[in-house]
Amino acid sequence: MSLDSIPKDLRQLRACLNCSLIKSIDQFEGDGCDNCEEFLRMKNDREKVYDCTSNNFDGMIALMSPEDSWVAKWQRINRFTKGIYAISVAGRLPGTIVRDMKSRGALYRTRDTSSR
Repeated sequence: MSLDSIPKDLRQLRACLNCSLIKSIDQFEGDGCDNCEEFLRMKNDREKVYDCTSNNFDGMIALMSPEDSWVAKWQRINRFTKGIYAISVAGRLPGTIVRDMKSRGALYRTRDTSSR
């Protein structure tokens, strides 16, 4: 993880609907998602950023040692990169993206806890 993945401003933050990583719109468009880029492919695609992220999320977790953190295990983010993560993200990935992920062997588990 580089410092480039940490949001520098609290405006226009969005959370990845797959892993809940929080970045600005410009960071997602410029770099993609540090955890999900291989199957979400948000880099250089603003429309995909809007489809695969949400500006409606609750809480923030600063994750610096994913493998040692009980909070990371509890949130199921202990295998992700260091960064800032949302506790809950409202919304779901579009069906076409979920099907594409499934065909590539990637598991999608919603981060939306509002329906529970």
